[in-house]
Amino acid sequence: MDDRSALSPATPIAPRAPWWLRALGALAEPWLRIKREPVDPRAACDPAVPVCYVIERYGLSDALILEQACREAGMPEPLRPFDIAGVARQRAMFALSRRDGWWFQRPRSRTHSETLAQLLDASRAHSDLDVQLIPVSIFVGRAPDRESGWFRVLFAENWGVVGRFRRLLAILLNGRGTIVQFATPISLRSVLASERDAPNTLRKVSRVLRAHFRRQRAMVIGPDLSHRRTLIDGVLNAAPVQSAIDTTASKENVSKEQATNKARDFAWEIAADLSHPFVRSVSFLLTGLWDKIYHGVQMHHFDKLRAIAPGHEVIYVPCHRSHIDYLLMSYLLYRNGMVVPHIAAGQNLNLPVLGAILRRGGAFFMRRSFKGDPLYSTVFREYMSQLFARGVALEYFIEGGRSRTGRLLTPRGGVLSMTLRSFLRESHRPVVFQPVYIGYEKIMEGDSYIGELSGKPKEKESLLGLFRAFGKLRENYGKVAVNFGEPVFLAPLLDGVDADWRAATADPEGKPAWLGRAVDALAERIQININRAADVNPINLLALALLATPKHAMAEADLLAQIDLSRALLTALPYSDRLTITELSAAEIIAYGENMRAIARIEHPLGDVLTCEGKNAVLLSYFRNNVLHLTATAAWVACCFLNNRRMARTAIVRLGRLVYPYVQAELFLPWSADEFDAHLNATIDFFVARGLLQADAKNRSLTRGAGQSDGAFQLRVIARTLLQTIERYYMAIAALVRNGPNTLSGVELENLCTLTAQRLSLLHELNAPEFFDKSLFRGFIQKLRERRVIWADANGKLEFDPDLENVVRDAKLILSREIRHGILKLTPERRDALAAEADGEAAPPE
Repeated sequence: MDDRSALSPATPIAPRAPWWLRALGALAEPWLRIKREPVDPRAACDPAVPVCYVIERYGLSDALILEQACREAGMPEPLRPFDIAGVARQRAMFALSRRDGWWFQRPRSRTHSETLAQLLDASRAHSDLDVQLIPVSIFVGRAPDRESGWFRVLFAENWGVVGRFRRLLAILLNGRGTIVQFATPISLRSVLASERDAPNTLRKVSRVLRAHFRRQRAMVIGPDLSHRRTLIDGVLNAAPVQSAIDTTASKENVSKEQATNKARDFAWEIAADLSHPFVRSVSFLLTGLWDKIYHGVQMHHFDKLRAIAPGHEVIYVPCHRSHIDYLLMSYLLYRNGMVVPHIAAGQNLNLPVLGAILRRGGAFFMRRSFKGDPLYSTVFREYMSQLFARGVALEYFIEGGRSRTGRLLTPRGGVLSMTLRSFLRESHRPVVFQPVYIGYEKIMEGDSYIGELSGKPKEKESLLGLFRAFGKLRENYGKVAVNFGEPVFLAPLLDGVDADWRAATADPEGKPAWLGRAVDALAERIQININRAADVNPINLLALALLATPKHAMAEADLLAQIDLSRALLTALPYSDRLTITELSAAEIIAYGENMRAIARIEHPLGDVLTCEGKNAVLLSYFRNNVLHLTATAAWVACCFLNNRRMARTAIVRLGRLVYPYVQAELFLPWSADEFDAHLNATIDFFVARGLLQADAKNRSLTRGAGQSDGAFQLRVIARTLLQTIERYYMAIAALVRNGPNTLSGVELENLCTLTAQRLSLLHELNAPEFFDKSLFRGFIQKLRERRVIWADANGKLEFDPDLENVVRDAKLILSREIRHGILKLTPERRDALAAEADGEAAPPE
């Protein structure tokens, strides 16, 4: 028998609880299905120390629930009488709040429990005595079953102190969705070790217990929010909004009442109207929906979130791939015992009927731009601050919109800046940002994304479009993975930006000089941690392999080998400890891809060929881009051997250091320059161990196999996942150099690169719309500015470092002559020497 079962609540007076309590427990048991957190609470207890349980509010139903939970867990029974050093009680439990009388009296508020005071006195009097206090939170109806009826929503757990009859109905209707949370035991002996005076110790322990129960209740069912109208009134009465109203009235020559009404309209337009009963009702529908359209929804590292959430202001910052992201996050958090966050949604979703539904689910709406309307900006910022001050969990997408390419987008800092300023105003609780990676195997918006990337205008959201979307619910979209990344704690991050940041709290409405740097650092860290929590699914692995071949086709034997190589690389050199990889074998991955209709099989007597064509190839590029960052280092090493049979290790590292800052900025890679060097060398060692490269006796020179060998083929496939990125960089630099300094502005260079990329993709059948994505060129040009490689003159025209011309010449080590010549030919010719040099080069040796 496990020795933890020997835990005892105290010296027992009677062997069992009174018969009438046992009888009531037997009557209640069929109506209860208890979920314990943690599953085995005995692990944290000392079996030699008596146990006394603490609950927030006393009620017979809670006592019976606790008794059943302890019995199922093998814990000491709380309903047994006990006697500890003269402290005799009928039960080994006490509550911080209880009723004075029977049916019609409200709970009285008191500063401490009489039992707690007596236990502390007994522990002082007996130096060898210790007692473990175990705080236990009980929630009835927080995690409903799918079969639960709609009427039961009325009796879900909330902040209100309900009467006995309502509690009875709650157990009868919702008892099968009961959560019992056991906290870490508190040793009274350790509490007394730091005691200075008895009354303060009692108050301190009581205060700690009350704060614990408030944190747990806020984490599970959300903060105690007032009515939406009350919140809006608080926004309008805030000093910054009143000042903005006065300014608007003066500027627009209207009365203050009219300006106030305008601000109130803005507030109603913005504000959420979260309803816990509504959320619970929708969870029934979503459970059926996920079962219909997905093979499964997998969640990883949620336990780490649960461990840090109590006592923190949690802000969820997922990547944004689909409109499903909103629903999926709220659903998973709710079903797993966490509060549903308030979600920042675009004003484009505030449609008739749909907008009201989303508001009830926690959405608050924001315009795409705040420019030109300072009153709206002030009202929105104050609304965020009010939510922040009330401890409301938030969720927003820092990319600003859904990614059409599958890559993480350049973050927008507006909402992050508002959050930081709200933190400076209301920094009562520590803030943690929780990055979340959401990985799909198929997305509903795939067709519209292809159209938008091909130049079609974005289709505006409408009710008609919503009704059309229902037709997509007949399809199956594979599995979804939701991975919780490494959290970003705000205070330590601000310490790294400016050690004196706390001084800014003295001026709540001020805008400290370090704010911009803090926003940039926070945004970058969030994106990096999202990528570090990636999930590698079968579709990702198929896309990495097939899209790296000229015709998006591969013999089955080659595809099996390539998938095995990718899995081995990701396993041997793990990107992070939060990365998850499919457990399917290579053969099972191919079968899965065929079943999902992502790839097709062409049978042939000499061996089957797997392929993806047309629209499927473009869609697969989305899922390749999801995980492109995971293979970036390996792809760079492989790129060095596309046009070179032999290369020095130092040359690979030197060139890698040159290109790394730009790849890092585009793919949000996590390493510093020195860490990248180490990872680069480890990757080279991996290729040598796999036989893809051969090292000389001194491990200085590396050689690949002949061009038609299997090893050379596998290296080419890996290299081509990054090759288009290198080509885009070359395109921008070549266009700048060929046109000369003081000729092109940043916008002109960006447009020229986009047109060149579009033309090149037509000539070379590059079936990847992100190749000519203007935002990627914009990001690269911005990084060149940041690194002072290029800069603008007084007329806004770009000048550049003369060494940039050497970069163009060095590109021959990586890019083929055909690609370089094609790029140079398509750009306006100002420097004929470069074109002549490209024409006159000999083909690289095989």
